[in-house]
Amino acid sequence: MARHWSQIRESTCVWGVWSLYWLYRLCGRVLFRVVLYPVVTYYWLAKPLARRASLDYLRRIQAATGAVGPAGMVPGLRHSLRHLFSFADTLLDKLLAIGGGYRYGAVRREGAEVMLAQIASGQGGIIVTAHMGCLELCRVLANQRAGLRLTVLVHTAHAAQFNRILSRLDPRSGLQLFQVDDISPATALQLAEKVRAGEFVAIAGDRVPVHGGRAVTVPFLGAPARFPVGPYVLAALLECPLFAMGCVRSGDGHLLRFTELARAVRLPRARRDAILTEHAAGYAQWLSQLLVESPYDWFNFYDFWGQGGAVPDAARASAAPIES
Repeated sequence: MARHWSQIRESTCVWGVWSLYWLYRLCGRVLFRVVLYPVVTYYWLAKPLARRASLDYLRRIQAATGAVGPAGMVPGLRHSLRHLFSFADTLLDKLLAIGGGYRYGAVRREGAEVMLAQIASGQGGIIVTAHMGCLELCRVLANQRAGLRLTVLVHTAHAAQFNRILSRLDPRSGLQLFQVDDISPATALQLAEKVRAGEFVAIAGDRVPVHGGRAVTVPFLGAPARFPVGPYVLAALLECPLFAMGCVRSGDGHLLRFTELARAVRLPRARRDAILTEHAAGYAQWLSQLLVESPYDWFNFYDFWGQGGAVPDAARASAAPIES
């Protein structure tokens, strides 16, 4: 059975993140990328799981949509290397976005009106995200409209370290990481308070939970795949709107796309499973349409289509995902 994503140890470290950031600050992006090539190539050679997962994804999206290259072409090793380089290059964009150093004029926005209207209402909501692109650029909206406060639910033991990085880059950041392995009643109460206060809670819609279960199988890029139902259960529990947010590269910048998935999520007992499956399938379709525009921007470097269920307790205790 394929390993659950949370059993894959994190492949980044805080000092490495700072080193990349300061290399760019001192020498610019050209030298940053020159140094990045051998680093990524070493990682690509040393991490066969990431390499295989990248190839599997690229071949699936090519077969389903023809997004990677000419019709009939089968993505090979060079495409996988490009995929991992895109992931590493995006790390710099994340730091620049958090620190206010990104060229926000290079960001295109689609569907931002639905988010701005929700902010104006004084109420928050649930945002379904994915491990793609540079989602930190959502702070572009904060520069244009005060009131965007975002809490990101993460399944990693290193949330405190990343919070410290955010704080050092921008002490006024409206982006906070919230460590959670499962949505307990106490956690739900905390999140409900945030939403009532006008905050948005972002939760990944493309990784099954650490504890297994609470996921459904839906079509994704031509094959069945497991998607979590947590975002939809949470929206129903908190009685708030459900949005989707995605980011991909576009030209020399990025495209941020927003949409309202549901004004309200209702889960009557008789149709609960069917409705959850419908929501997950709708999100999977929305995600695949966005990835067609920039297929190298999806960063799940594990066996996504063959992912396992519950994580053994011993593995869960030291697990951390590859952050993106």
